[in-house]
Amino acid sequence: MLPLEGIKVIAVEQAVAAPFCSSRLADAGADVIKVERPEGDFARGYDDAAKGQSSYFVWLNRGKESVVVDLATKDGRAELEALIASADILLQNLKPGSMDKLGFSLERLRKDYPRLICCTITGYGDTGPYAHRKAYDLLIQAESGLASITGGPESASRVGLSIVDIATGLFSAIAILMALHEREKSGKGQFCDMTLHDCGMALLHPHAANFFLNAKRPKATGNPHPNLAPYSKFQTRTCEIFVAAGNDPAFRKFCELLDMPDMASDPRFATNSARLVHRDALTKKLNARFIDEDGYELTRRMLAAGLPAGPVLNVDEAMAASHTEHRNMVTEIGAYRGLGTPIKLSRTPGGTRSAPPRFNEHGEAVLRARGFSEAEVAALAREGVLVKKRRK
Repeated sequence: MLPLEGIKVIAVEQAVAAPFCSSRLADAGADVIKVERPEGDFARGYDDAAKGQSSYFVWLNRGKESVVVDLATKDGRAELEALIASADILLQNLKPGSMDKLGFSLERLRKDYPRLICCTITGYGDTGPYAHRKAYDLLIQAESGLASITGGPESASRVGLSIVDIATGLFSAIAILMALHEREKSGKGQFCDMTLHDCGMALLHPHAANFFLNAKRPKATGNPHPNLAPYSKFQTRTCEIFVAAGNDPAFRKFCELLDMPDMASDPRFATNSARLVHRDALTKKLNARFIDEDGYELTRRMLAAGLPAGPVLNVDEAMAASHTEHRNMVTEIGAYRGLGTPIKLSRTPGGTRSAPPRFNEHGEAVLRARGFSEAEVAALAREGVLVKKRRK
């Protein structure tokens, strides 16, 4: 039995953050019903890189059921009501106020379904100076300060993936699990108020600590770590490598391995604090030492000495690495290959159960399972609630 087997999730979701959250719950065994508009989750149309489907959609929606619900209609809202009545969790990331206007306010849901856990993901929350704004991962990276500490000192840069969306999905999944655990004791559900803004801000450690303690504005430093040295990328004759020898014992061992004992005793480099002050001089010495080295052999020697180091891999090289295979981090998702779950539990490991659903693939079956009669299902289909209106 999987950890969340028997838990039912209604996900009125689109784009990235909420689908990423619900896919984590589905991996753990939850029954996730993805509620889509008649036009479909717009992430279905992001690209066609996954054998004609959107790579984003395939990545975010494995293990779910898809049902189309037209919330603009009375019958569609009745259908959603029936789905919620059977659920443990309602997850939604519509724009603020949308669920209230549709008749699904938190106050009403709390009264009618006291055990229901409601998780709402918005850009900035329902209140506050930014509540009315649309939010995207890129904007939150900019507004939270993440972009200002990414890249080199010459210009702010976005992280190379949708890090705020992913973090929000993960934090939301944690919040839901916390609420589920608390419900076991109290018997009551609760509201999880999650925002991209808050989750983006939560990623700023240790830069926030540096700011609060030193009152200095953190800046982008490129590859070097803001608090440790050497902890960065270096070019060798054969490849680029990352070296992490920031603490003082590791640095002394590092100097011994490189046959540079004078560097270990140099007052400019003897402690990590001193190395941070004289980082440029240290980097110049190491660049001169590394440029004629075989990076792969140097990495082997450092690892043998217990020093963290590794070559910079491209994505295809990382996917083909032996340890990636050993850890089952590449898996089959229906007709696709994708990333597996990093969560490894000893008795109930979970993982990918099925490919992402076709548009409205489970619409009629979901209704029947929730007690709708054959006549009611047929009526909904005639009225367009179950009609597949998407382009493809």
